[in-house]
Amino acid sequence: MNIGEAAEQSGVSAKMIRYYEQIGLVSAPRRTDSNYRVYGDDEVHVLRFIKRARTLGFSVEETGTLLALWRDKTRASAEVRDIASTHIEALETKIAELQGMVKTLSHLVHCCHGDNRPDCPILDDLAGAPARKGN
Repeated sequence: MNIGEAAEQSGVSAKMIRYYEQIGLVSAPRRTDSNYRVYGDDEVHVLRFIKRARTLGFSVEETGTLLALWRDKTRASAEVRDIASTHIEALETKIAELQGMVKTLSHLVHCCHGDNRPDCPILDDLAGAPARKGN
């Protein structure tokens, strides 16, 4: 199959497939005499693996490590578990940061009158201005 068909079957865009090939995340596929890439079921399976890992938020580097572990049938699952556990901790940290942002913005929106006056605690906060009384 060509790159467009591989992209459709894997859910990875043709542009990303080329990028993953360029950075060495996936091996260069076979090529036709006309120099077109040719993908098989195995390559599509690898692309689906990458798509799933990226969807779960793993970085390209982490995905490469997981891909190598997936291919290594002698690997210990403990190593995979450690990577996933570390990723969970990073996601939980990010969630806490996002919840903090929501709390701060919710407070600022609550403090903003949203009328025709130019005073705006949201913009004041973004500018680092001290909070005004009465807003």
